Amino acid sequence: MSAPGHVEAATNAAATPVEAPAPASPVRHVSGYSVPGEGSSTAIAVVTVVALLLLWWVATHNGWIRDLFLPQPERIISSFAEAWRGDIQGGRPLYEHFGWSLFRVFFAFALACVTAIPVGIAMGVSRIARGIFDPPVEFYRPLPPLAYLPLIVIWFGIEETAKVVLIYLACFAPLAMAARAGVKSVMIEQINAAYSLGASKWQGVRHVVIPAALPEIFTGMRIAIGFGWTTLVAAEMVAAQAGLGQMVLNASNFLRTDVVIMGIVVIGVVAYGFDLLMRYIERAVVPWKGRG
Repeated sequence: MSAPGHVEAATNAAATPVEAPAPASPVRHVSGYSVPGEGSSTAIAVVTVVALLLLWWVATHNGWIRDLFLPQPERIISSFAEAWRGDIQGGRPLYEHFGWSLFRVFFAFALACVTAIPVGIAMGVSRIARGIFDPPVEFYRPLPPLAYLPLIVIWFGIEETAKVVLIYLACFAPLAMAARAGVKSVMIEQINAAYSLGASKWQGVRHVVIPAALPEIFTGMRIAIGFGWTTLVAAEMVAAQAGLGQMVLNASNFLRTDVVIMGIVVIGVVAYGFDLLMRYIERAVVPWKGRG
């Protein structure tokens, strides 16, 4: 009885046209999430520097600021030429001041690297070393160099030793603390993995702890050299016959603002160049930094 009905229904279903599926919407390619601050800022930095230089030129040429407080940019360039020839107070050429400052800063910085980094690593891996070195380092670390400058002069006199020691102490504390922080940042799983492979304690420190602490150590080196340049001016105020700090101090006594600004620019450019060099070395030595 129901067979004809089923046949008719099947016939109608077969006669009904089947709608084609709707075309798929085009795939939208969505970029992944980016880290905050990611990307190059070189163009922004260049525009900022150019804008500041332009503002400086406009302000000085229109008389917005007295020449005593901020000379024109052209005067800074001419004072650089005068200082290079030695036609400034003191009669010493700029390259001689520059050489003495480089010697003091980098000799003290190298001495601090040789001593402070091993001390920091020892503080991180040994409770005995931490108990010995932590109190004096933590005590003098917050002190400004000018606070113990008179004591350095009493102990070492006013010769080169006092200047180098003052810069050395300014560089020592941040280097030691950075090395210690780098050791503490090593994951315990890495150390246990080395021990499970049969490494001794010294081999674990050498092949696991020190490489893992290198990023923090390089950061501490960049901070330390900044402290070194900051302390340089104070160190060269102590009866120095040559040096960028002495040149700046001598120029300020004669109200030579152009020479003062020129000396500040030279110190800043050299310090920034060394910082760029440290970044390049860091990328070459620890290419895994920031990729963990």
